[in-house]
Amino acid sequence: MTNTSAFDAPLSLSDDAVLIVIDVQQGFEDEEFWGERDNPGAERRIADLVAAWERTGRPIVTVQHGSARGPLEPGTPGYELKPFLADVKADLHITKTVNSAFYGTPDLHAWLQERGATQLVTIGIMTNVCNETTARMGGNLGYDVIFPVDAMHTFAMAGPDGESIPAEQLAKATAAVLHTMRFAKVVTTEAVLAAA
Repeated sequence: MTNTSAFDAPLSLSDDAVLIVIDVQQGFEDEEFWGERDNPGAERRIADLVAAWERTGRPIVTVQHGSARGPLEPGTPGYELKPFLADVKADLHITKTVNSAFYGTPDLHAWLQERGATQLVTIGIMTNVCNETTARMGGNLGYDVIFPVDAMHTFAMAGPDGESIPAEQLAKATAAVLHTMRFAKVVTTEAVLAAA
């Protein structure tokens, strides 16, 4: 019997699947502040997915995080979206100050309900923080959430014991939880592009 991964499962993408591009902001380039990241190809894959959504006319939501201080503070260059997203015409733009895109302005859930949208594809920064929180909430609210884990990245973090956990391990743990607990379908960018 052959072992197959969830990545091998066929993916069905609806014509109105909503792409949620989370916190792809210039402030995440501040390596001194954030530390070591994973997945250097994330931005290229994010750009590929955005281009596929623009080509097929599917809706795009961009999300921007504002922190009270630090690299993502509103009014600073770090708050701005990365240049490759500058010309994207989003159907909805959300600003937020917490981890979930569902707790931003305007109200994402209300907008999705008005459209009758049922399928979400979440990408962006950071895998195990805003992306995971948004995916979990989306799953709890009954959306079919698709999580292309290679179209996002995160940073190494210290645990409560002070031990540093590499970014790659944090991303794997997020993927395992979302998959095993069925919050989302954890897939690859290639699978989403093929379905689009």
